[in-house]
Amino acid sequence: MPQLLMKRVLVSTAVVACAGLVGCANTGGRAPVEDRSSMPSRPATPMSSAPQTAAAPKPNAEHAGKPGYYTVRPGDTMARIALDHGQHWRDITRWNGLENPNVIEVGQVLRVAPPNQESAAVTQPIAASSRVDSRPLETRPLPPVTQPASSTGSAGTAAAAAGGAAASAAATPPREGDDDVNWQWPAAGPLLAGFDESRNVKGLALGGKPGDPVLAAADGRVVYAGSGLRGYGNLVILKHNNTYLTAYAHNQNLLVREDQVVRRGQRIAEMGSSDADRVQLHFEIRRLGKPVDPAKLLPAR
Repeated sequence: MPQLLMKRVLVSTAVVACAGLVGCANTGGRAPVEDRSSMPSRPATPMSSAPQTAAAPKPNAEHAGKPGYYTVRPGDTMARIALDHGQHWRDITRWNGLENPNVIEVGQVLRVAPPNQESAAVTQPIAASSRVDSRPLETRPLPPVTQPASSTGSAGTAAAAAGGAAASAAATPPREGDDDVNWQWPAAGPLLAGFDESRNVKGLALGGKPGDPVLAAADGRVVYAGSGLRGYGNLVILKHNNTYLTAYAHNQNLLVREDQVVRRGQRIAEMGSSDADRVQLHFEIRRLGKPVDPAKLLPAR
């Protein structure tokens, strides 16, 4: 009899211990919630390698390698893709029907040039006057200049620009007069380093003091203002027309916001050393998404 009682006690103890373990497993902390901020600065994630049954083909997969399309590579962000293709990141997001610009996958094919039926409406030149070469972004009269936003490094959220020179050129050819931009130097400081394609130096480095003014090199519209592109720090990107955009990196403060129209010579940022080892302005001019030597386009000093 004592042995039978002992067995019942042991069985009851085991049942209670097991229930305790199950309870612990089910009452732990909540599953982590993914941060889905609006800034498209998250690197592309690899596609799942898990076996799938009759998976539907991804959008645009049949256009891989064609002009106007780009296949996402490791480390890409929407901001980077936009910059490299001379488009606004919001346009690329819309053309591809993406709900979240942060969610892109390696191997995904993205449209990086406007659909034919939208070309005229999406990528008009930009301008500050009625002259043809002043380049308005839209055919309607230019809206008044917006007052600068408070100076913070997150003035807009996300990236500009757009894909491959060849792809953009094929889908959105330059307009007559697009190369006739009235350029000016974006800062008064000395030239620290020049453009060097062989060393992958994509622009000019101009010296100065913290807080020195950074000026718009031509009339344009802000398509990016923020800090989502690694290596650029606080960055402003202006789009001037279908052909040209300019980038202003390493700023201390940004004085404009995304989609704001700016004039040639307008103060758009304050010089700084964000993501750099010294105070400087890194200045790029991109033609159809490809960096070109700014010194060949800027006026002589």
